[in-house]
Amino acid sequence: MPSLSLRSDDFWPGRVHSGEHIRARRGRSRAARRTAIIASTGTRWPLGASPLAKGAEGNVTAHAPVLGADPAGEPDAGIVIETAALTKRYSAQVIALDELTVSVAAGITGLVGANGAGKSTLIKILLGLLAPTKGKASVLGHDCGQDGEKIRSLTGYMPEHDCLLPDVTATEFVTHMGRMSGLPPTAAKERAAEALRHVGLYEERYRPAGTYSTGMKQRVKLAQALVGDPRLLLLDEPTIGLDPAGRVAMLDLISRIGANFGISIVVASHLLGELEQVCDHIVAIDSGRLLRADTVTSFTRAIQVLAIEVEEGAGPLLGELRKRGLDAQPQERAVLVRLAGEDTYDMVRDAIADLGLPLNRMEQRRHRIEELFRDQAEPGEMTGAAGAS
Repeated sequence: MPSLSLRSDDFWPGRVHSGEHIRARRGRSRAARRTAIIASTGTRWPLGASPLAKGAEGNVTAHAPVLGADPAGEPDAGIVIETAALTKRYSAQVIALDELTVSVAAGITGLVGANGAGKSTLIKILLGLLAPTKGKASVLGHDCGQDGEKIRSLTGYMPEHDCLLPDVTATEFVTHMGRMSGLPPTAAKERAAEALRHVGLYEERYRPAGTYSTGMKQRVKLAQALVGDPRLLLLDEPTIGLDPAGRVAMLDLISRIGANFGISIVVASHLLGELEQVCDHIVAIDSGRLLRADTVTSFTRAIQVLAIEVEEGAGPLLGELRKRGLDAQPQERAVLVRLAGEDTYDMVRDAIADLGLPLNRMEQRRHRIEELFRDQAEPGEMTGAAGAS
């Protein structure tokens, strides 16, 4: 197996280096390497007690960890991440985070925002890799400014960028990350195999990473985040570069990890529809500011807006509804009407019948997460937020 090393000044797990760079670091102590290696380190568990241990049928079975306070003084695991007035300024003009105050509960949480919204900066601060300009942040009860190494020992991280060497196999890479977490060689290899089995790469684990598809590389990165038995996973754009089938498979895998292993997960993404499918909670940020933090159910609840789609004649229908005193606005192929009571349904029905239009669909709308961002850009547009109960 080729020697591997990770650079601490790169975003975790960073870039893999070899040759002279590695030889120069061989003299460093194990403790120093573990501090410098920004990897998904985890607590040691006895052989056979891995949360990825194989069951009697050879399948992966889950042994969910206890999520209460532990002797190390960690608080109730109901809250896994907290920030208070968290601010990061790179310059007077560039503000990545702006007074961000939020609490993230256990479960699967979506961190949603456009590119440049501050998601990556927040993750760096949570891992103790970047000092905030002001404010505080804690992960699993540990202060991010003081306990970065402890936080990284409890957290698995899947980076957005490609961090795999093309001539290194998945087994070698994930085993290496297990060794960096402090596992003995045999245990690291066993748990690497278990993690790769769980993400569906057991049969391909000895192939060089350079022969993998994008989806397979993403699963290797997920496996290395799991190998250290983390209590929290931070996944940065886990579906990036995947085709629709690959995205569905990755989201299903994330959902099963959260459900079966009892691991809290934060999924950073700009693909809002994906987060609705797998997350329990959503934290939406824009330009470093908190837009909203709530449950997915609350984000997508039914609202007091009726959506009407007709085969043709949406323009005449819009005019007719407004003549009848209804608050109606166009949206793509639909006409949105604010519900003022049960009479609204009758008035819409009569308008469609009088115009002789073929009705395709009429239903009460539900919030969509992307409307939160649309409201910021187009405050005058009806999205159903106003007047929602």
